[in-house]
Amino acid sequence: MLFLRSLLFAFVFYIGSVYYVLRAAVFSRSEAGARRAAWLWARFHRRCAERILGIYTRVEGVIPDRPVLYAIKHESMYETLEVLLLIGEPAVLMKKELIDIPFWGGVATRHGAIAIDRAGGAKALRSLVAASRAAAARGRSLILFPEGTRVPHGERAPLRAGFAGLYRHIGLPVVPVALDSGRLWPRRSFLKRPGIITFRFGDVIEPGLDRDAAEALVHAEINALNP
Repeated sequence: MLFLRSLLFAFVFYIGSVYYVLRAAVFSRSEAGARRAAWLWARFHRRCAERILGIYTRVEGVIPDRPVLYAIKHESMYETLEVLLLIGEPAVLMKKELIDIPFWGGVATRHGAIAIDRAGGAKALRSLVAASRAAAARGRSLILFPEGTRVPHGERAPLRAGFAGLYRHIGLPVVPVALDSGRLWPRRSFLKRPGIITFRFGDVIEPGLDRDAAEALVHAEINALNP
């Protein structure tokens, strides 16, 4: 049954995703249109997860109503779309390689995605900080997966260096978010199990801490749901 559910999900979601992405690439020419398209795609993803896989979301903690930098644990693809429904119209910081994908990358850019160029050095960091500040000035929160890649549930990967640079230079409060999606949606596994995925929004970490203190707090909080 797990295999059949996972197979049906893959068929329905990925075929549907082609439709949503191509539709957005052709018709969503503005930032507002791209935001709407992303929300519809994320809602489609949630419905597929609930109705086919039996996977649901539970939220713990408080989601702020002001622009903040969300530092989110990354264990599966699930959270990359689910956070678009939980957090109001965020700007997502993502690898430059993803933004370079044809069709999808153009929609992501119009939505407000901000490229992380890990090979770009100081110039790339300045561009990242400027784009992040501009998004926050427009009232948008930022989403960052500070581990940089999906991590199996139970493992505690170190934070990438980019988090410290953002925290220091953009001056936004940080909200660490723990989750346990890898229990049901394991990395590099086709099979997905029914159940509830928890998103735990931690206490706000205000700007001004030194690098070691800020990283230690974030690292501990995003791993709060690890066994």
